[in-house]
Amino acid sequence: MVNRFAIITGASTGIGFELASIAAENGYDLLVVADEPLIDAAAQDFKRHGVDVISVEADLSTLQGVDTLLAAANGRQVDLLCANAGRGLGHGFLDQDVSDWRRVVDTNITGTLYLLQKVLKAMVARDDGKVLITGSIAGFIPGSFQAVYNGSKAFVDSFADAIRNEIKDSKGVTVTTLMPGPVETEFFDRADMLDTSVGSSNSKSDPADVARDGWNALMKGEAHIVSGWKNKVQAAVAHVTPAAILAEQHRKMAKPGSADEE
Repeated sequence: MVNRFAIITGASTGIGFELASIAAENGYDLLVVADEPLIDAAAQDFKRHGVDVISVEADLSTLQGVDTLLAAANGRQVDLLCANAGRGLGHGFLDQDVSDWRRVVDTNITGTLYLLQKVLKAMVARDDGKVLITGSIAGFIPGSFQAVYNGSKAFVDSFADAIRNEIKDSKGVTVTTLMPGPVETEFFDRADMLDTSVGSSNSKSDPADVARDGWNALMKGEAHIVSGWKNKVQAAVAHVTPAAILAEQHRKMAKPGSADEE
């Protein structure tokens, strides 16, 4: 029998790497992608599980990068998609270069939506497939000194809820949103946030635990999963707390130099 086939983006490190490892353990052939050469080394690790693995280095902030990824599938049916690629950016919005904040928007929103539209069309047409979208509890919180990232995740969280409703008549297709809080990955280094309270915190979640939570919810066809009990509490509180208070709380976590103020 031919193995099921999964596409997992942002799979070189962090949550994406762990999701790909779980998928490989469960017998999925993989097409994994990231915007760095490390994806090829990650692919060798996934192959240890006895599945076929294709690795692609591509910039998913561009439509061309997404097309490159899809071309590598060579027409094969995609049974599972983990749309996990994302990019963060710290510091005040007025201090950010246009090219930097635009890449966050294009990676987290434009590239993600383009990939989802391409893959979901085929899934809905045959009424079969599973999708996991990595959102964030950051989408519930006005992100002072992380405004573009949090705004992009608010979009992703909302979009996932909307598209899930649009395709609800396709009973064989499920869309699950994984919403972690801060995770111990390269995210904060790449976002230039290691000098912040949240970036230097030792209480961030383990990406393996987050990926396992997301995978379990995905396999059950659940709509949402907030990973970690502390994040569940924070998400619940965010829904009833005024935006101004949330923004001030986030400022204390994400303002540059806040790690030294603790």
